[in-house]
Amino acid sequence: MVVIDTLTSAGRRLNWRESGDRSHIAVFTIMVLAVASVFAVLVSVANGASDASIFDVGRAILTGNADDALAARDRIIVFDIRLPRAIMGFLVGASLAVCGTAMQGLFRNPLADPGLVGVSAGASLGAVVMIVLGGTVAAPLANLMGVYALPAAAFIGALATTLILYRIATRHGQTSVATMLLAGIALSALAGAATGFLVYLANDQQLRDLTFWSMGSLAGATWTKIWAIAPIMLAAFAVLPFMARGLNAITLGEATAYHIGIPVQRLKNITIVAVAAATGAGVAVSGGIGFVGIVVPHLLRLVIGPDHRYLLPASALLGGALLVLADLFARTIVAPAELPIGIITATAGGPFFLWILLKNRSRLNL
Repeated sequence: MVVIDTLTSAGRRLNWRESGDRSHIAVFTIMVLAVASVFAVLVSVANGASDASIFDVGRAILTGNADDALAARDRIIVFDIRLPRAIMGFLVGASLAVCGTAMQGLFRNPLADPGLVGVSAGASLGAVVMIVLGGTVAAPLANLMGVYALPAAAFIGALATTLILYRIATRHGQTSVATMLLAGIALSALAGAATGFLVYLANDQQLRDLTFWSMGSLAGATWTKIWAIAPIMLAAFAVLPFMARGLNAITLGEATAYHIGIPVQRLKNITIVAVAAATGAGVAVSGGIGFVGIVVPHLLRLVIGPDHRYLLPASALLGGALLVLADLFARTIVAPAELPIGIITATAGGPFFLWILLKNRSRLNL
């Protein structure tokens, strides 16, 4: 009887894996993405005007002995310009992808993304307020927060937009996709109008910075900015995996999730704050970079399935690696000039978004 029970139990586990359990594929995918992320950072740091090879750069970074591996000029280029830029690109890409994954799980639809539903626009408005008015009206906050003033302002804008969006799109525990998209368009338009007014008030130097920043760029990456945004993003990355079980349950509906023991309201509150914090920090230092949060989760769902326990870390790794490679493409394709990275992500993500929309329009009643 023991043998029969054991075989029956093993058969059930085998049938479960065959019927949809992709945990082994997910773990393997995460391992591959971790290696690919390291490789993407090394490739980005090693390519450009400097003639340092990827092997020299990798040895200098991994061993910490840059004096022997790189020439003096190459050390400055690698450690003061390219490495902070690659790390910032990875953090921003990871935050956008994770936020997109969390929003799609929370809103229970495949079209939620910080850039599409107005969250990024709200964060941009907060950042522009600090850039333009940081020396006048917003001076007390700028003096109080120091290097954290810009991420804090962007976080406030992103949080306010997210809360308004959720309030408008959700009724009786159900989120309407059409209402969410239309509300996102309206909120983006309002935030864009306010941003345009602030740009009108900006001086020449602020205007030049805002013009390039609005299209998305990592050109201003510094170690100081990384220290400013990294704690915010890492805190969001640490919190969201604990929401994975709740996000899995909430896909069945808020009522069902509540009845199986998920604290739905707390889940929504924590997720919204984490998404706003990570999105705000990313927008504050990189500007408007869209479509990462919608492309990455969909690509991964095709491979590892919808389980947020694996989807969230995999999204962070793939989003970071893709944005690092996109930035490498942006700064080398028209060298010595530089193409705004937002143009590249929009060019690749726009058609992908249309494909998702056409594929799901019958299910979403659009």
